[in-house]
Amino acid sequence: LSLIFSIILILFAKTSIVLSFASLIDHIDFNEALMHGMLSFLLFAGALHVDISDLLEQKFIILLLATLGVVFSTFLIGTISFYIFNNFFSIPIDYIYCLLFGSLISPTDPIAVLGILKETSAPKSLETTIAGESLFNDGVGVVVFAVILSLAVGGADISLSKISFLFIEEAVGGVIFGLITGYLFFKLLKSVDNYPLEIMLTLALVMGGYSLSSYLHLSGPLAMVVAGLFIGNHGKMFAMSEATHKQLFSFWELIDEFLNALLFVLIGFEVLIISFNFNYIVTGALLIPLILLVRFIGISIPLKLLGSKANLSKGAGIVMTWCGLRGGISIALALSLPESPERSLIIAITYIVVAFSILVQGLTSKKVVDSIVDA
Repeated sequence: LSLIFSIILILFAKTSIVLSFASLIDHIDFNEALMHGMLSFLLFAGALHVDISDLLEQKFIILLLATLGVVFSTFLIGTISFYIFNNFFSIPIDYIYCLLFGSLISPTDPIAVLGILKETSAPKSLETTIAGESLFNDGVGVVVFAVILSLAVGGADISLSKISFLFIEEAVGGVIFGLITGYLFFKLLKSVDNYPLEIMLTLALVMGGYSLSSYLHLSGPLAMVVAGLFIGNHGKMFAMSEATHKQLFSFWELIDEFLNALLFVLIGFEVLIISFNFNYIVTGALLIPLILLVRFIGISIPLKLLGSKANLSKGAGIVMTWCGLRGGISIALALSLPESPERSLIIAITYIVVAFSILVQGLTSKKVVDSIVDA
């Protein structure tokens, strides 16, 4: 709806009201609002409702997709887009910036994915795999993006050892930090039986934990996912009364719904400040099926390698490909790029892919899942 409203505003772009509204949207720091604001709440709320026993049953496929899958997709999408930009549309762009685009478009968006899964009838194992992958691969994707951005701007001498250290520091450190903070707040929740106070404790965990992890150069997204899993499983069983459990989970469900709505409204309005030209639109449209194909290949290889260990039903590759939505995180990373000749191109292409993902894939995911499950 916000996207339709934005298009209507574009048609009346010369009016003073529209110009002032576009100026207001332009002053919203989307990257700051999402990556350092809403994301911590949304990831914690999403992880809170995931059953960790189901997650452990699918641990191998989730681990492969959230790590090697992201790296594979980054390099394949980057290579394909480099060839298309330079040879088909004569858009001069360095390979490193194509890899940068590949890194920000490869992770699926946990916010969009978890919202869609609520509406589908996917088997439990498949739903857990899609949700688990989306919760973890954005943290890995952000680390990959940061490394490639350092190479692109030339501000640091990046070696294999430094890349490995950065990954361990961000990703592994984020997981350990999430476990530590989750355990500390579990002990605090266990010491009281007052649901308003326990809700405030979880808010303190999310805001304070995410800020501290960022200050320590650890992956805040991964820390919040792990903390949410810890509180939502171990905390629910051993630290909460039935009344607290209902109230606390209802509160976080409300937070999740409200911020989801706000996020997608902002995504719709972002079109007002993005520069498009004919080449950008055609290139974006051409890349959409190629990105979906790369995702399908990146999913099919681990499924083949694991075989029966993947424990997924027939047609899982197609469902995971179509339900692997791109969303606000991709746009936020694109908008965080420093000023350069390539920035407007990457932002425009990213927006086109995300808009297709949310509007077309998102609105048809239920039908796709139901048709494959019923078959």
